[in-house]
Amino acid sequence: MRALLIVLAALWGTGTGLLVPRAAHRLSVEAEQPWRAHCPGGHPITGTFGGWIGRARCTAPTTPQRPTPAPANPGPLAPHPTETQPQPQPSTPNCSTYGPHTPRTAAATALVCAALAAATGPRLEAAVWLLAAPVGVLLALVDLRVHRLPDVLTLPLAAATAALLGLAAPLPAAGGSWTTALLGGLALSAAYFVLFLVNPSGMGFGDVKLALALGTALGWYGWPIVVMGGLAGLLYGALYGLGLVALRKAGRRSAIPLGPFVLGGALTALLLGAATLP
Repeated sequence: MRALLIVLAALWGTGTGLLVPRAAHRLSVEAEQPWRAHCPGGHPITGTFGGWIGRARCTAPTTPQRPTPAPANPGPLAPHPTETQPQPQPSTPNCSTYGPHTPRTAAATALVCAALAAATGPRLEAAVWLLAAPVGVLLALVDLRVHRLPDVLTLPLAAATAALLGLAAPLPAAGGSWTTALLGGLALSAAYFVLFLVNPSGMGFGDVKLALALGTALGWYGWPIVVMGGLAGLLYGALYGLGLVALRKAGRRSAIPLGPFVLGGALTALLLGAATLP
């Protein structure tokens, strides 16, 4: 049963991971800017749900170069106009794929989903983790690209995680506490908010909002998992920053995208919390 669940989770991760790069491209904009509506070559992004669902692949055809007729009254040194002379013309590029690397994104999402399924097993919360995993990968990619965690993802993720765990809690196959989950979301977000007030350059407000969802998921397995996940994310981010400084690729005050490391810390603790349940 567990092996089948892992295979299905990996397939789910692969399928959803193929759709993540387009959304990451569209969401990777600076604050107060509209979401991207065009591929890098300027072609409009169309498709399901206003172009949000689909592969990050532009299929616009290349504009062919057309020959330019020779001048009607050539000068004495101009070539005899026996045939048209091809001249370079602006062309529309065929953008092919764009955004984050699609195969790597699909592989990473599949790996995350498979690991969650392996650790959680056939408990009901596994469905919640698998639904949230592609959104977490998407948030990590957007933060890496533009140092931003959009509210359009973080806040619905928190609400959906709390609601779905609330539906799972009364059922016999559930393996956690919904009350602790809700309190864990509030506690982790409050802790990150304090860090944001102390050092706004190190902790963004988007990370505070993301902590609502992560703390809720971690709290499902109890307070030790909440503490472990919160600290692990900060540790991962600190090690990354120190590594950049050691390699002289950043200064001590350089901003780094903390979201991927916060997500990684939460994933680590979530896997441990799920694996330790009987």
